Amino acid sequence: MATTLNRINALKQVAFRKGGFDSFIVFNSSNLTYFTGFSGASALLIPENGENTVYVYGVNYAQAKAELAEVKVELVERGENLIDKIAKQAKAFKIEKLAVDSLTIESWRALTKSLGSEKTLATDPNFIRDLRKVKDAKEIELMRKAAELTSEGMRAARETLAAGMREYEVAAEIEYAMRKQGCYGTAFDTIVASGVSSAFPHGGCSDRKIRKGDLVVVDVGATYKSYRSDMTRTFTAGKPSEKQEKLYQVVKTAQEKAFEAVKPNVKAADVDATARKIIADAGYGEYFVHNLGHGVGLEIHEPPTLSPDSKDVLAEGNVVTVEPGVYLVGYGGIRLEDTLLLQRKGAEKLTEGQSTLNKE
Repeated sequence: MATTLNRINALKQVAFRKGGFDSFIVFNSSNLTYFTGFSGASALLIPENGENTVYVYGVNYAQAKAELAEVKVELVERGENLIDKIAKQAKAFKIEKLAVDSLTIESWRALTKSLGSEKTLATDPNFIRDLRKVKDAKEIELMRKAAELTSEGMRAARETLAAGMREYEVAAEIEYAMRKQGCYGTAFDTIVASGVSSAFPHGGCSDRKIRKGDLVVVDVGATYKSYRSDMTRTFTAGKPSEKQEKLYQVVKTAQEKAFEAVKPNVKAADVDATARKIIADAGYGEYFVHNLGHGVGLEIHEPPTLSPDSKDVLAEGNVVTVEPGVYLVGYGGIRLEDTLLLQRKGAEKLTEGQSTLNKE
């Protein structure tokens, strides 16, 4: 099982040995959680020679001291400047080439000024990006649970959705079902988009009453111990029409073929092309208006990306979504999505649930 030090040492291997840096500062909140398992840190200084230090403000200090055993916990006191405090420590470690994962332009200027040299500071987020793309055993365990909770939410949607309900009422049932089973929160704002709103990929969730015959796109995700999952199904409120069934079968076939194409060492762009061709051949190419999928983990959208212009090559341990869709503005839309784990021989669906247009 990966520990804080395991992950820090992995970063050192690529950033210091291969990248030529002698220290790294982590500011991004998801990256901080990745390295420490703690969500209340403000920064993490990783020097080549010196003590790894997590910086926290007073509101999180006691918890950080209780939970973080593998790094030094440094209190940022009231009135203290975090950037100046980090720069002072960097100078004490005699750091000459420091990398950061992400920083606002204002903080970049402040850190450069405090360090006293623009040549000292550089940014390369790809080091951590590449580490996080491949999930370890513990991360996969947490993501399986997140997917299980997400699937519970979708089951609640299928069971409760009906003409006459408002979209937010369906969303409430979904989120309640997930919470009861141990969900820490939603991975994103739950989408229940009915009728013409289903033609908008991020149609949201409103006070609109679902009407008989509506297409209803339900996109839901659960968070479990900081890790996320993502799942979409499309239902009809009542018996689907012939046109709705036809559209659904096109999208379902595209998702199934894309799922079969998801394998290690396959170009992500090629998987996207597999699904996109099926939809285009059916005459709906211009109505598939987004990427096929994205990585999932501590964030709901993270690398690798399954898109026409993606440079990513899939690898064992990636967790990605496959979510083709067809959106006819003024009529309605259909999307199907599952979260997948790449294994040595292919992909495994982590999210589960009946995939039929008619919810009955």
